[in-house]
Amino acid sequence: MSKEVKTPLLRSTSEDSSDEIESTFIQELKRVSFMAAPMVAVTVSQYLLQVVSLMMVGHLGILVSFSGVSIAMSFAEVTGFSVLLGMAGALETLCGQTYGAEEYGKLGHYTCCAILTLIAVCFPISVVWIFTDKILLMFSQDPGMSYVAREYCIYLIPGLFGYAVLQALIRYYQTQSMIFPMVFSSITSLFLHIPICWILVFKFGMGHIGAALAIGISYWLNVIWLWVYIKYSPSCQKTKIVFSTHALLYLPEFFKYAIPSGLMFCFEWWSFELLILIAGILPNPQLETSVLSVCLNTTTLHYFIPYAIGASASTRVSNELGAGNPETAKGAVRVVVIIGIAEAIIVSTFFICFRNILGYAYSNDEQVVNYIADMVPLLCVSVSADSLIGALSGVARGGGFQQMGAYVNLGAYYLVGIPLGSVLNVIILATVTALTDWQKEATKARERIVDQSIKSSDNTLVVA
Repeated sequence: MSKEVKTPLLRSTSEDSSDEIESTFIQELKRVSFMAAPMVAVTVSQYLLQVVSLMMVGHLGILVSFSGVSIAMSFAEVTGFSVLLGMAGALETLCGQTYGAEEYGKLGHYTCCAILTLIAVCFPISVVWIFTDKILLMFSQDPGMSYVAREYCIYLIPGLFGYAVLQALIRYYQTQSMIFPMVFSSITSLFLHIPICWILVFKFGMGHIGAALAIGISYWLNVIWLWVYIKYSPSCQKTKIVFSTHALLYLPEFFKYAIPSGLMFCFEWWSFELLILIAGILPNPQLETSVLSVCLNTTTLHYFIPYAIGASASTRVSNELGAGNPETAKGAVRVVVIIGIAEAIIVSTFFICFRNILGYAYSNDEQVVNYIADMVPLLCVSVSADSLIGALSGVARGGGFQQMGAYVNLGAYYLVGIPLGSVLNVIILATVTALTDWQKEATKARERIVDQSIKSSDNTLVVA
C-alpha cells in the first residue's frame, strides 16, 4: 500500500505574513539602495572639492599655509557652509512631501524661495569672512595661520554663493528621485576641479588663494549644468522653477523648517569644528591643527556617505508620508538603519587596514603622517557613530521633525559630549602625569641632549 503524501493546499497565515514582510523588505532595500548609492557619489564628490584643494596646498610643503587653510576650512564650515547645508534641509520636508502628494507646482516655488533665501544669507556670512583673521586672533590663534585663513576665506566668497544655489538645486532633484543629473554634474565638476586647482596653485603660483578660487569655479560649474538640465529637460516641466514674487509667499513655511533644520545640522557639525580652534591654542599649534584637521576632514568626508543614505531615506519617508503611506515610510527607516550598520563596519575595517598610509594623502611630513596613524582607532569610533546619526537625521528631515532633532543634538553634543570630553581629558592627563617615571624621563632627556651635541659637533666645519 503506497503512502499518501498530503500537502496542504493553503500555507499557514504566519508563513504568508513572513514571506510578505521579507518581500517588502527586499523591495524597500532596492529602492533605498537605488537612491543611496548615487547620492553617495553626489555628496562625496562635492565635498572632495574642498579636500582636493587642501591636499594641493599640503603638497606645497609650507606648513603655515597648510595649517592656515585647514583652520580656514573649519571656520568656513562653521560660519557658512554648514548653515546653508542645514537650512536647505527644509526642502527635504517641503518638496519631498509635496511631490508625494502630487502638488508639483509648489515644488518649484519652494525651491525658488530657498534659492533667494540662501543667497540673502550669504551676504552677512561674507562680511564675517572678511574679518576672519581678527576673529581667529580673538580665540588666541597663531597670527600667521590667521592671516592665511583670512586670505583663503575672502577668495572663497564667490564659491559660497555658488554653494547656496547648488544646495537648493540638489534638494530639488533629490526629492523627485532624479539622480542622474546630480551624479553627472557632481562627478564632472570634481574631475575638472583637479586640473583647475593644480593649474591655479602650482602653474600660476597662486598657492592657497588659487585653491580657494578653484572651489568657487567648480561649484558654479555644477550649478550651471543642473540649471541647464532644468531648463531643457521635459522631466522638469511639471516642477519648473520660476522666479516670481509668488515664491516669497512661501517664506514663512520655509523658515518654519529651515531654522530648526539648520540648527540640527549646525549643532552637530560645530562640535567637531570647535576641536580645530582648541587645537590652535595647543603648544604646537601648526602640527596639532594640521593633524586634527586631516582627521576631521576624513571623518567629514566619510559622514557624507551616511548623509547620502539619510538623504535617500528622507526622500522615501517624505514621499510616502505625502502620499499617505505611513507603513511604507516605516519600512524605509528599518532598511536605512541596517545599511548604516553595514557601512560602519566596512569603513572602519578600511581605515584600520590603511592607517599607516592615510596621512600621505594630505602631507609629506612624517610627523604628521605618524600622528594621523595613531588617531585612526578614534576615527573608527567616530565613523561608526556617524553612520547611524547621518541615516537617522535624514529620517528626521523627511518626517519634518527637525526641531526635535535640534534639541537632541544640542543636548548630546554640548550638554553631555563636550563637557564629558573635557572631564576625560583632565582625568587621562592627570593619570599619565601621576604614573610618569620622572627619573626615566630625566635620563632620556640627558641622552637626547648628548646625542644632539654629538651630531652638532660632527656637522661643525672647522676652518684652519
